[in-house]
Amino acid sequence: MQAEIDGIIIQLSEAGWVENLDEWSEALAEIIAITENVGELTEEHWDIITEARDYFHDNGTVCEPRAFTKLMKKKYGKDRSSQKYIYSLFPTGLVKCANKIAGLPRPKGCS
Repeated sequence: MQAEIDGIIIQLSEAGWVENLDEWSEALAEIIAITENVGELTEEHWDIITEARDYFHDNGTVCEPRAFTKLMKKKYGKDRSSQKYIYSLFPTGLVKCANKIAGLPRPKGCS
């Protein structure tokens, strides 16, 4: 699978995960969001994407959903931290959808 941005071909896995994490960009995130049926990314989407990317860069691993909920609650409050809220923005959830759009590595056991 591939995505093209400004004439540059970005390799994606068959499931749509970024192969080379250094090639991720906001423009690529927008393309992946469309393929994941998320649609146009809003500020609320970007808050989650940014937090997921920051966690990964600080810890070297993707954040598991319960820990991510706590992280979001601390920064954005109860209304913007529940699993229900995250699923309302990313239909297949944090691990499969938000992390994919954020250009993070595919967690073990995730298709």
